[in-house]
Amino acid sequence: MKEMTRPTSICPKCGRKYTGHPALSRTDGETLICPDCGTREALDTLGITREEQDRIIEAIHRSFERPMLEII
Repeated sequence: MKEMTRPTSICPKCGRKYTGHPALSRTDGETLICPDCGTREALDTLGITREEQDRIIEAIHRSFERPMLEII
């Protein structure tokens, strides 16, 4: 099976490199940003503080570090 690799992009909002699916910025509806900045923009609209956003994003990152369980 051929493994798919994603190109590395640089987020115009935070300047960090990322390889995941980009998010569409809510500010202009055109700019592609990193998934973390996309999550932050969504959480901002809900009035969630920066500190709580950090905890949420950290939890998201931790969930992707765990191996997926195979469901039989």
